[in-house]
Amino acid sequence: MQDKLIKVLNAEKNFGEIKAVDNVSFSVKKGSFFGLLGPNGAGKTTIIRMIMNILAADNGRILINGDRIAEEHKNSIGYLPEERGLYKKLIVCEMLTYLGNLKNIKGKELDKSIDYWLSIFNLIQWKNKKIDDLSKGMSQKVQFTGAVVHNPEILILDEPFAGLDPVSADMLNGIILKLKKKMKNRSILYTYHGSCGKNMQRYISN
Repeated sequence: MQDKLIKVLNAEKNFGEIKAVDNVSFSVKKGSFFGLLGPNGAGKTTIIRMIMNILAADNGRILINGDRIAEEHKNSIGYLPEERGLYKKLIVCEMLTYLGNLKNIKGKELDKSIDYWLSIFNLIQWKNKKIDDLSKGMSQKVQFTGAVVHNPEILILDEPFAGLDPVSADMLNGIILKLKKKMKNRSILYTYHGSCGKNMQRYISN
């Protein structure tokens, strides 16, 4: 039985003369919480983009459930990118409906999931407001909701605390920890740099 959701095998990526990723290998087991820690410029985001098939590895292999990533895998993955990408003129529920539809979740199931996550983040009263009216921290919470609204098998979080104030960051830490406990055969892969990763470790170990 395949117990590894993600395998990165001897992955390399170059940008001209710059070697962004140099012979990296690791695996992420089902039900695990896996962190990629390192300073800015260490290649963490490049590795995530190769896993997501946004960038192709120059050498090595990246497997999802034993196969090279294909379109059919993408509905099972939730992805919070380092660069946030919400359409500012849409209202919150329209944005989340669009993101949910991209992952093939629709109708009442999607509406229920949207309301659940907005309530978790105390944003339900902002459901019919424009993205442009939200603070940076609120926008980050909406983007996180878009990553989990379809109940993914794999959740990939690239610098999830970027732009959050300390109170919101602590709230998100707690929510990620709850997800970790609930997600049994699911996996969370996250990236952090330096002291942020050390701070996160106390939540993971609880």
